[in-house]
Amino acid sequence: MTVLDILTYPDSFLKERTAPVENINGEMQTVFDSMAATMYVAPGVGLAAPQVGIGQSFIIYDIASREDGHDLHVLVNPKIITSEGEILSENEGCLSVPDFRADVKRAERILVEGVDRDGTPLRFEADGILAIVIQHELDHLNGTLFIDHISTLKRQMYKRRVKKEMKQQ
Repeated sequence: MTVLDILTYPDSFLKERTAPVENINGEMQTVFDSMAATMYVAPGVGLAAPQVGIGQSFIIYDIASREDGHDLHVLVNPKIITSEGEILSENEGCLSVPDFRADVKRAERILVEGVDRDGTPLRFEADGILAIVIQHELDHLNGTLFIDHISTLKRQMYKRRVKKEMKQQ
């Protein structure tokens, strides 16, 4: 498996919407496995295709504690069907927005549809950390970063810091 490069803000590819996956073939299975290797090395709990430069609609995630081993999930062409409640995702971070964390309001419970890596239809409810991770990753499929959900002031502070760091390189 190949560890892929993770795109970081301000890469414009992260702002693009993804296209649906039309065919889950052997090549896609390799991509899923490479994304998993990338996520585990990073380390992260979720990764969306656009974060590694792929303009298709799929995510991977694993919220199991590392002591419990891996529990990788692949969700292709996912959609949130319903959402309810509100929860504060405290100290949320993103592999594409390095060195920054913030509190983000998310739906407390969601109903999700999609297919797994074998093309089997999925429909399930998620709450807690799972709901937060899925919402975060699905945002990527729509060209949205978690910093788009925070106050303008905090977002501008982060953007200025990134610009300054880029000038210093």
